[in-house]
Amino acid sequence: MSNPNMPRHVAIIMDGNGRWAKKKGKLRTFGHKAGVESVRSSVRFCRKNDIESLTLFAFSSENWLRPAKEVSTLMELFHFVLGSEVKKLHKNDVRLKVVGDKSRFDDKLVRKINEAEALTQNNQSLVLNIAVNYGGKWEIVNTCKQLIQSVQCGELTMQDINEDCFNEFTTLSEQPDVDLLIRTGGDKRISNFLLWHIAYAELYFTETLWPDFNEDAFQLAVDEFCSRQRRYGKIPDHQDDE
Repeated sequence: MSNPNMPRHVAIIMDGNGRWAKKKGKLRTFGHKAGVESVRSSVRFCRKNDIESLTLFAFSSENWLRPAKEVSTLMELFHFVLGSEVKKLHKNDVRLKVVGDKSRFDDKLVRKINEAEALTQNNQSLVLNIAVNYGGKWEIVNTCKQLIQSVQCGELTMQDINEDCFNEFTTLSEQPDVDLLIRTGGDKRISNFLLWHIAYAELYFTETLWPDFNEDAFQLAVDEFCSRQRRYGKIPDHQDDE
């Protein structure tokens, strides 16, 4: 990397599609479709700047509570994007990984996910994680279940379980922890996203609505990140002990 202070892993809560559409007198679904271009823009930015991982919050486990028509449109959009974008990702050496509880997806969608992940599994320029039907609490509970199963099978003992061991069973275990968490749309909350992985992430909130989040907006977030001093609970070296 040209700048050692650049984040290795960026996560984004893509918020504001509905409000963006409403401002234009359109249905909320129009905003979701417009947001696809911001996904493309974010992928381009990460590849240009040697960011290793990009995780996008596409659909939370709570989003099933939205109006049925909107949920249906989001699922249809996910189908469409998998069909239209995966070959482009593969051509650009991007690995796709879908994280979340896939048990509520239909067989066709699960098959498309598996095919997309298989096609791109050896790509190395960027890992693009799409969080769909994902919740941070769900991931922690799911990880605990896997650990319990491993102990019951004799693969692990209780003494083996520590933070590193726990992390190995999470959905993003092979990737660096999140360095920068961006939320668009103006709200300042985490919304049950990557609770384990953002323990020391820098948080960046912007009023920019997701369909307007382009490479320039991404650069502003990274510039802010690079200007901060990350302490990880330590006292900066240049400060005298007090």
